[in-house]
Amino acid sequence: MPKLVESHDEARKRLTARLDAFEADRAQKISAVAQSFSGDGFRFLGEVVSGVLGGAGLGWLVDRFTHAEPLGLIGGLLIGTGFSIFIAMRSAALATKRAMEQAGPLPSVPDDEEND
Repeated sequence: MPKLVESHDEARKRLTARLDAFEADRAQKISAVAQSFSGDGFRFLGEVVSGVLGGAGLGWLVDRFTHAEPLGLIGGLLIGTGFSIFIAMRSAALATKRAMEQAGPLPSVPDDEEND
């Protein structure tokens, strides 16, 4: 009987080692993906904020030189906001495309309908 107990302990140790190795490998992959998405999020935020502030700054400059006080700032804010949304949407589409390419093809799903 002691030999059987030893073999169970050895099998448990081997299984635990394999499980730990699998979890460590999976954690590394998940952390790399999470860092990539985190970087994309900060980039999107920067694009939106810089577009709005850039538009406001250009509108302020137009107001300063043309003396059309509120119109330049309002126009600059609107144009900057629209441009930043456009750039962020384009970047999001590219990031989604890149993520889909990395994920590979989708698994095929069998048809629920029977062909008679």
